[in-house]
Amino acid sequence: MEESRRKILEMLSAGKITVDEATALLERLGEEGEAPVPASGGEEGEGGIPRYLRVVVDSKEGDKVNVRVPLSLIKTGIKLKALIPQNAADAISEKGFDFSNLSSLDLDELVKALKELKVDVDSADGEKVRVFTE
Repeated sequence: MEESRRKILEMLSAGKITVDEATALLERLGEEGEAPVPASGGEEGEGGIPRYLRVVVDSKEGDKVNVRVPLSLIKTGIKLKALIPQNAADAISEKGFDFSNLSSLDLDELVKALKELKVDVDSADGEKVRVFTE
């Protein structure tokens, strides 16, 4: 499967496919190689792997925010770090962002650890913020 991933990234770097196409292909590869995820998502106690990072905000004035980010997008973004030219990586590093350790991350372990993520904020003025995985 690593060879397939490498070919996809090479096609992306050569401009033969778009970032969206590469992301979709990498997601398909990941789905073929991973255990199936329960249809209800990764609710606690079910043992499923979370698929989405959710951010929900309810304001006192009635404003609502509901963001659902696929965790595969995060995994793909970390993998695409390999495509950053060295001079660009150096310039980014000068601004305080160190991407050097990203390649050593165990992405599956990171996603499993996010299963436990839960942030609840209730402000004094009635605003509520929830961050969790599902």
